[in-house]
Amino acid sequence: MDYYGIGYSNIRLPNSSKSYIYRYDAKINTFPEEVLLHEFLHSLERTAEEYNYTIPELHDYEKYGYKSQNLTGLKEWYENYMNKNIKASNEYIGLPEEVYTLKPAKNSDFKYSYKIDEFHEPQNIIEEIKQLLKNAANNIKRIGQTFEDNTNQNLQVNNTN
Repeated sequence: MDYYGIGYSNIRLPNSSKSYIYRYDAKINTFPEEVLLHEFLHSLERTAEEYNYTIPELHDYEKYGYKSQNLTGLKEWYENYMNKNIKASNEYIGLPEEVYTLKPAKNSDFKYSYKIDEFHEPQNIIEEIKQLLKNAANNIKRIGQTFEDNTNQNLQVNNTN
C-alpha cells in the first residue's frame, strides 16, 4: 500500500503479552484508545498548519485550562479541539471545520520522506542489523544533505554581500 498524499501515523504495540499496555491500570493507561485519536489529530494539526490556519498546539491543553481526567483522559480537550470550541480571550479556537475536507500534504512536501513497508517487521537478527544499517545510512545521507544545504545558503548570503 502506498501512503502518498495522506497523513500517516504508525502506532506500534509490543508483541509481549506481559506488556503493561494489555492490562488496564487506572494509574498508567486511563484512556488507552486515546493514542489513536491523538496521533490522528497530529495529522490534522499539520494539515491545518500547511494551509496557514492558526490553531492551538495539540499538547497545549493545560494552557487553556484542561486537565487529564482519571476515567476519560483528555476527551473534553479533544472534543473542543476538534469542534473549534476552546474558549480563548474573546473567541473560540481549535481545528477549523474546513480542515476535515482539505487534502493533506503531498509526499513531495516532506523534506525527509522515505518509503514505508508497513507490514514488514525484522524476523531475525540479520534483518534487524540490516534495518539498523539502512537507518544509519539514511540518517548519514540526511545529515550530509542538510550540511550541503546550509553550505549553499551560506555561499548565497556571502555572494550577495
